[in-house]
Parts: sequence; structure tokens; C-alpha cells
Amino acid sequence: MQYRRFGQTGLTVSRLCLGTMTFGLQTEEDVSRRILDKAADAGINFIDTADVYPLGGGESRAGRTEEIVGRWLNAEKGRRERFILATKAVGKVGPSPWDQGASRKHLLDAIDASLRRLGTDYVDLYQLHSDDANTPLDETIEALDTIVRSGKARYIGVSNFLAYRLARALGRADFLRCARFVSVQPRYNLLFRQIERELLPLANEEGLAVIPYNPLAGGLLTGKYQQGSAPSEGRFTQSVGVAGSMYQDRYWHEREFASIEKLRAIVEQGGQSLTMASVAWVLANPQVTSALIGASRPEQLDASIAAADLVLDPALKQQLDEASHEYRMGDAAR
Repeated sequence: MQYRRFGQTGLTVSRLCLGTMTFGLQTEEDVSRRILDKAADAGINFIDTADVYPLGGGESRAGRTEEIVGRWLNAEKGRRERFILATKAVGKVGPSPWDQGASRKHLLDAIDASLRRLGTDYVDLYQLHSDDANTPLDETIEALDTIVRSGKARYIGVSNFLAYRLARALGRADFLRCARFVSVQPRYNLLFRQIERELLPLANEEGLAVIPYNPLAGGLLTGKYQQGSAPSEGRFTQSVGVAGSMYQDRYWHEREFASIEKLRAIVEQGGQSLTMASVAWVLANPQVTSALIGASRPEQLDASIAAADLVLDPALKQQLDEASHEYRMGDAAR
């Protein structure tokens, strides 16, 4: 496993980060623990979760994933100190109107609840899961600064932010002399490249770590799905609730399936698997710090772990860049 400095911080993290959103719904706890064991054995020292997980679990199951991760971290003496632990807040986790968002009230409550579930005194990275347009940025930034100064989080980051909102948040943090975001967690893969236009240049200029999720487009880039057949398992099914519809809206389109066939032909000609090449392509971007990978079974990690050491031939990478260039332009290319 290779490691890289986390933005401009003093942290060093593995090139792969284990995402855990399947734990507690798609994946039972005993299997989740085996996935965590396998990731740790491979040298992954970075774990990402969120207070709303498991994916598709709804409010009734919110927090179950953090509990599973927490029990695993505390099952062995000294294990917690060997991992960089990240979690997120903003999503709805309870029945009250204030059980969501980035208000001071919710964030201060949410960090304490996450720490209880994770069985730890602090998280290394506390992230906004999405942008909350209903809460003033200053209120959110000052609440996160309180969390950092209290020692409950070492660093803060964002996920699913538009570039202009992140730029504004960084500027307000500097003006207020508050803790600054050190990372961004965007969606990024061969079928979704819009972040290359504005978000990645901003991250580069501001020295932010980039930890993209969905490098396999929810599993579509494994090549196991066929458009003419209804998905029987995974993130495109109703087994993950409304999240299944969300993933179908993202990727389950004729254009994406046609692109996969083009990409598959390119990588197979180069003697690679589509899964490995897709993860390696994300990691080949010099601005990517660590790519989030996930699994519902331990063996699903094999190809992604192997991709961490795969150096794409420059000619092959160029072919993949060209074959997926339309996804850099977003919906305008449809």
C-alpha cells in the first residue's frame, strides 16, 4: 500500500480509504468486520463513515454503521490509534426539524452522538456531508471551529460542495480566523468528471486533500451490470431504499452503458480488468490523495486493493481520458 500526505496537514494516509456505508444494511456486522480486517491487512489506515449510514437505512437505522466501526476499532487494544477515522454530519438522523443540517445546534449535538457510537474521544476528520443552504456559512464555520478547539475533531472537511461555495467557505474561515477545511470529498470516476473543471483547480490552489468517492460508479464500472436486465443486488436495487433510485438516476442510462463497453474494450486490449483500471485511473490524477472504496463482501476489495499499486500505461490512460471526455462536461454533453 502506498501513502500520501493529506493536503497541507501533517497527516499521512493510505492511497485507498475504506468507505463503510454498506455496513448495517447491505452487509451484516460479522461480514463488515471481515471487510475491515481485510482492509487493515492490506495497509489501509483510513476509514470513512457518516452518521446517516447505512446507505438507504433511513432515520431508524442512522448511526448503525458508526456503531459497527466503533466496536471493531475497540475490539483490540491500541487499534484506534492506528487508523485515521473520518465521519460526516448534515443528513437527517432523527424526527425533529433540527436533527439535520449544519446549524450550530445540530453539529454540536451530532459530533457528540458520533463519538458515542464510535467509542472514541475524537475523530481525525469531521466533514459536512453536503452543503446546507439554509444555515449561514459563518454559523457553520464557527460551530466547526468550536468542535476542533474542543479536541473532538482534529481536522474538518466537506463533501458534495460546489466549487464556489467551498471557495466562499474558505474565505469566510480565513476572515473569521476559524479552523479551515483541509479536504474535499467529491464524486469522481470515468463516468463523472465534472469536478475537473472547477473543484479540482480550487483544491490544488488551496492545498486541499481530495478524497473522491464512487470510483467504480456504484459498481457499474465493474462491468457486472447489463442495461437490459434489472439489477439483482447492490446499490442500484430497492434493497437500499431511495438510494437505489438515486444511483439509477446517476448512472443507469444508455449513454453510460455504451461508454462502459468502450472502456472495457480499451482496458482489455491493454490486459487489464475494468475494475482495476477504473480505480487506478482515479488514483492516477495527481490531485487525488486517497480514493474511497467500498464493499458488501470482503472479496470485492481484491481488485480495488490491487489497483493501488497499478501504474497505468500513459497511452492507456490517454485512451481512457479520451473515451470518457464527454463526462467532463456534465449534462451539457447529453
